[in-house]
Amino acid sequence: MARIVVTGTIPDEAAEALRAPGHEVVVGTGAAPGTDGHDDLLALVAGADAVLTMVADRVDQEFLDAAGEQLQVVANVAVGHNNIDVAACAQRGVVVTNTPDVLTDATADTAIALILDVTRRFGEGERLIRSGRPWAWGLFGMLGTGIAGATLGIIGPGAIGTATARRAKAFGMEIAYAGRSPMEPAAESELGARRLDQEDLLRVADVVSLHLPSSPQTRHLIGAAELASMKDTAFLINTARGPIVDEAALVQALIDGQIAGAGLDVFEREPTVHPGLLELDNVALYPHMGSATIQTRLAMVDLASRNALAVLAGEEPLTPVRASGA
Repeated sequence: MARIVVTGTIPDEAAEALRAPGHEVVVGTGAAPGTDGHDDLLALVAGADAVLTMVADRVDQEFLDAAGEQLQVVANVAVGHNNIDVAACAQRGVVVTNTPDVLTDATADTAIALILDVTRRFGEGERLIRSGRPWAWGLFGMLGTGIAGATLGIIGPGAIGTATARRAKAFGMEIAYAGRSPMEPAAESELGARRLDQEDLLRVADVVSLHLPSSPQTRHLIGAAELASMKDTAFLINTARGPIVDEAALVQALIDGQIAGAGLDVFEREPTVHPGLLELDNVALYPHMGSATIQTRLAMVDLASRNALAVLAGEEPLTPVRASGA
């Protein structure tokens, strides 16, 4: 019998599936809003053979020390794993897994929602209604920007970036992309997508949508210089990870009119949001909702659970994360 710790609440049926082989399962409640919760996390994982972690959990040397030498697997309930020191886990023989693919459609839907929200000012309109301020239809009231015929620039043409491009194509957008690797040839042909280097893409795109992992190499990939190179009519969308964008530089670019607006589902110091963003009407802000559908979250927990159970049974997990250079 192994001890499995789940750091946040999961459906009862998922917990029962983890218990089915005879394992002890301990389910935490996650960090309280407005707290980091790291000390509670360290106490929770003590003695665990397997831990199902959430995207806000920091898995570092301190975490590994607290868990103990018997820890076999950290199964992250997320497609990203920037919250985990994968190299430190590998040094201790701890397997790390993630949940790719199952949240592709939900996150791509969120990117499109942000594009429509900020270009058409739907969030502003909703806030106007709720404010109780008087309004009336007018020919020039709440004018936004149409996206048909506009160019969507995808930075990171992986599964989510490609799924976002497919949806944008259905809205009549032209597709361009930049990334270390090319888009899958069939998708590139289907979408009529053109590959550009990042500098050219930032210069020509009407909407720039980010779909990259968070890493030291991608931190502040979009900063003051990149924002200044964009059209003053362009919009920035981020459903990837907050640290990819220099939030302070983004606020200044929005204030200065260097770009027209932004849509963000993730934040540099999440859950803290730069206060300057909160004061701007031309920004759509979502509380990390990219994968927030019932079906997607269930699929994420199911995949993480199967990964943990596989490792505990001495089998290869379905979606392992390899340390760089491994």
